[in-house]
Amino acid sequence: MDKIYLPTLHWFAMKNPFTGSFGDFRYRVVPKVTMATSKEVDFENSSLVAEFWHGPFCYEKSTVEGENVFPLNEDGREALKYWLTENI
Repeated sequence: MDKIYLPTLHWFAMKNPFTGSFGDFRYRVVPKVTMATSKEVDFENSSLVAEFWHGPFCYEKSTVEGENVFPLNEDGREALKYWLTENI
């Protein structure tokens, strides 16, 4: 079982943020989506902004301990997952 869950790229391409946790490790991923057309995502110029913190509280009540930006593609999603796992 993976420690870190991340939704699919489609979830992020639809401009949906995501928060998750593992024990007292918390993380938040917010997509920065650039549109190529009114209906197509420009994956080349889009990104995922990730933050993490430890503790029992939500994002708004916590101090962020780390932040990083990853490309909005499958390699970026895997790198994000690895980065989060390394910071648990």
